[in-house]
Amino acid sequence: MPDMRAYPIALLISAAAVLTACSSGEQKAAAPPPATKAPSSQPSSSAPASKASDTCALLPADDVSKAIKIPGISSKAGPAHDNPSNGGKATSCEYVVEGKTAGALAVTRYEGRKAKAADMIAAIKKAKPGAVDVPGFPDGAVFYTDEQKTATLAAAKVSNGVPVLVNYTGPVKMTKEMMTPLVHTAVAKA
Repeated sequence: MPDMRAYPIALLISAAAVLTACSSGEQKAAAPPPATKAPSSQPSSSAPASKASDTCALLPADDVSKAIKIPGISSKAGPAHDNPSNGGKATSCEYVVEGKTAGALAVTRYEGRKAKAADMIAAIKKAKPGAVDVPGFPDGAVFYTDEQKTATLAAAKVSNGVPVLVNYTGPVKMTKEMMTPLVHTAVAKA
């Protein structure tokens, strides 16, 4: 299996591309600049996947092992990335086999933003030529491959009023059928 350390980076680049698309031109109506927040007594524990370690809890390593048919997958917290220009806060989890990254899950939350899941999916399709809709996700999902020889399945949802993008990135040989149950599991918990 080729060294896949670039997957978490590609994953964050993909999230950044979506964030940029959500912040540009025609998407501004769907995702306006962060609103002024009123004081809130809401505890921080109500924000799922707020820490990288929480992201790993959304998708067990055993599920990834079954999907790619490679035993012995483990998970570890991946890099986190905040984008102040659009309010995106991404956390990630890397799935590792024999010291090499076999894939990564990223969860990007857009605190203080208003966006519809359909608009987020449309922004990905605009930013990623060749992205195709994936049925079975109530709020929408797309699958695409890119020049870094990676495959990504991204799903959007609004959770407790916060737009959330969940995506799994793996080697280009992963099909959308392999990734669909992984993203379903993570989206349900995000």
